[in-house]
Amino acid sequence: MILDGKALSKKILEEIKIEVAKLEKKPHLVVILVGDDPASKIYVRNKKKTALEIGINSTVIEFPADVEENVLINKIQELNNDESVTGILVQMPLPKHIDKDNVVCAIDPKKDVDCFTPENVGKLALGMKPYFYPVTPQGILIMLDYYNIPIEGKNVVVIGRSNIVGKPMAQMLLQRNATVTMCHSHTKNLDDIIKTADIIISAVGKKVVRCKMVKYKSVLVDVGISRDTNGKLTGDLNFSDFKDINEILDFVEAFSPVPGGVGPMTIVSLMLNSLLSVKHTCILSSIAKSCFK
Repeated sequence: MILDGKALSKKILEEIKIEVAKLEKKPHLVVILVGDDPASKIYVRNKKKTALEIGINSTVIEFPADVEENVLINKIQELNNDESVTGILVQMPLPKHIDKDNVVCAIDPKKDVDCFTPENVGKLALGMKPYFYPVTPQGILIMLDYYNIPIEGKNVVVIGRSNIVGKPMAQMLLQRNATVTMCHSHTKNLDDIIKTADIIISAVGKKVVRCKMVKYKSVLVDVGISRDTNGKLTGDLNFSDFKDINEILDFVEAFSPVPGGVGPMTIVSLMLNSLLSVKHTCILSSIAKSCFK
């Protein structure tokens, strides 16, 4: 089957909208954007649009690319102390003259809806419950659970070791009792490792998984995004060995498309975290139970 994140995200956003409407205090997500990166501007615009559609207050604070690091950190500290602000997100990447670690460390962990601060990341690594879970891994787990893809006891290969996807994804899978293998640019015999996987989660940004090489009836989750020579959005999965979609679906158990798979689930997960920034003790069992077992 196709893991349709686009359709699922619409369903979940409706549920979050209902929960937000019940709140006396509405979540307020503040996104900080530094510079004029076109992709970042699109991401930020989409986040704000989605938030406002479901009743979450959203503010975008823009700084020029040459802003001094201390100015940025002072603004974050101001937002930390602002009781009307429940979530803070700094859009990456930042200009080279700014130390992103210093910026991330300045965010109050209770408002760290991206789960980037050392406190939240550290709790995740220790098997403790952070204030928030990383948005892309959380979105992937919600999607797998919705489509009844079992995780416990499965061999899962995670390709890519970024702090945003690969590392937290591995930690969250371990908490779900999966057997996890992490692969990266220095991994040898990647094809042989891929053949052992019941579930493959690839977050690299280039074609690294030839789908005829995977195990029969495996599950393929494509997190990577890039553009091919024709400018079309594509992911890490290379389906060129298959003649059509029917042949793909006969061979694999399930796969997530690009676009329309993990991307929408990442936005949903951010909205869920924005809701939880007000209701830390309230977990929507219908849409987030997988992440809090």
